Amino acid sequence: MGKVFGYPEFDANGEKILTTYDNEYKDMMMDIRVYRMKAGETRSFKRDGEETAVLLLFGNITYAWEDSKETVSRKDVFTEGPWCVHVCTGTEVSVTAEADSEILVQCTKNDTEFAAKLYKPEDAPWGYSCKGKFGNVAKRRVNTIFDHDIAPWSNMVLGEVLNDRGNWSGYLPHRHPQPETYYFMFDRPEGFGASFVGNQVFKSTDGSFSAIPGGELHPQAVAPGFQMYTCWMIRHLEGNPWLQTDRCEDERYTWLHDAEF
Repeated sequence: MGKVFGYPEFDANGEKILTTYDNEYKDMMMDIRVYRMKAGETRSFKRDGEETAVLLLFGNITYAWEDSKETVSRKDVFTEGPWCVHVCTGTEVSVTAEADSEILVQCTKNDTEFAAKLYKPEDAPWGYSCKGKFGNVAKRRVNTIFDHDIAPWSNMVLGEVLNDRGNWSGYLPHRHPQPETYYFMFDRPEGFGASFVGNQVFKSTDGSFSAIPGGELHPQAVAPGFQMYTCWMIRHLEGNPWLQTDRCEDERYTWLHDAEF
């Protein structure tokens, strides 16, 4: 098994590498990177044999792909919803920063051709999960940008979670056979949380990530006083895509569904 947690830094060119097909996190079966862009800078992404999703984390950018162009903005991940362009193999996406910005780029192997799509905030509305359950300390907001139901041609899932301050997410502890990557951001630089991967626990900090192998339990928690953002990315397995109904909770904790607090 490869490594399951990382604290990557941006290099001199503004690139932060999370997972690749051959680094210590290759079990994720995805290439995931974050880019810090200065105003006026342009980056282009085009991969043969791979699909690509380009998610705006914050800033003001212009997407250009095929015959389309769209200028979008996001104050931050805590107050506004996502913008994301998703394209198939061989399709180029260019991103021009109109102001200082950050983007996350998620790729995986996929030869299927499909129509490019710009996902807008209204396409991925935030909804509360676990509201009123478990003493109300596991409620969090979740959105799904695309999954197997939305984009069955994709080999990936992309969504976001906002933990309420001091709360848990990914709770009850659950597992699924598909690998999943979490990228964490906090509303203050000193913010922190706890990321559980099986029987291991790591301090999640701003810009860190968790690489969760298939089959491992993976609840998360954030310290009181801080809001935690998680970009969650799942890689479907061939013949076994991740589905919303696939959540497999650890039976040791399912009694909590009926417990009174």
